[in-house]
Amino acid sequence: MQERDPIQLHDKRFVIDGFDMGIPSRTGTYVLDEDDLTIIETGPSPSVKYVKKGLESLGFSLDQVKYIIVTHIHLDHAGGAGLLLKECPNATVVVHSRGKRHLVEPRKLAAGARAIYGDSFSEFFDPIVPIPEERLIEKGEGDFLQIGPNCTLQFLDTPGHAKHHLSIYDPVTNGMFTGDTVGIRYEQLVHEGVDLFLPTTSPNHFDPSAMHESIERMLEMNLDYIFYGHFGMTEKTTVALHQVSEWLDIFVEEGQQAIAEGKGYDILAERLLNRVKEHLSHLTIPGDHHVYVLINLDMQVSALGIIDYFQKIKQ
Repeated sequence: MQERDPIQLHDKRFVIDGFDMGIPSRTGTYVLDEDDLTIIETGPSPSVKYVKKGLESLGFSLDQVKYIIVTHIHLDHAGGAGLLLKECPNATVVVHSRGKRHLVEPRKLAAGARAIYGDSFSEFFDPIVPIPEERLIEKGEGDFLQIGPNCTLQFLDTPGHAKHHLSIYDPVTNGMFTGDTVGIRYEQLVHEGVDLFLPTTSPNHFDPSAMHESIERMLEMNLDYIFYGHFGMTEKTTVALHQVSEWLDIFVEEGQQAIAEGKGYDILAERLLNRVKEHLSHLTIPGDHHVYVLINLDMQVSALGIIDYFQKIKQ
């Protein structure tokens, strides 16, 4: 088991590295140290052992966990919720109303992920444990959840990446937990002095207009922090949101071109990767940098979502 101490991001705010796919700084679980101990995202089931270890190192027991919030039900964010919940006797899972039924009965969700990840599915995601309906709370646009005397979380319905996507506003930090809806932050490049934020446009709910609206909404809020599902926190909120918006237009433009030429997702993924490599080369990031393991995977999944989007609007 890989080892990494939880990272303190702010007073009473921590992130635990879940080593998703065995990769550090890929997917994070956030810990909100309030009267009602709350975590946001579990990662997939293989990450649960890291979440448990991280909570222990912070001095918390599993029976102290009151709320487990998932921004959306994709398995890399919520796949471990059922497994973790079995060991958190006093916890309730908070989910978007559109996602609730898939946590109760996750077979369809698992089948969708299996179609994308193929032979790697079991290694990345098993086991997927159903959640009893009575241990789920639905939240949606404008709903609140008080977790401490000075902390009432606010939920926003933020589609674009998925129709079942919540973002969670934290008044203590003037920050937003954004899951995937406003993109991915590549922690691996921060150490090189480069801030890269890319959209994630995976199937099958990707909607560029809705994603732009979610981005604009967060720009208008003048946030001090954005906490990403992948991975960590930025204080450069305006830079990050504008960058993702610009890349979103590039992704859609490349998708339109690929569709017009009758090309498939594999060619689109290659083109997206080349666009990112070209951008990073100007920032002196070498073409063999280890970040490309992740970026290549992300471009494959994003290309699938873009092709799926254009096929749907043609129908």
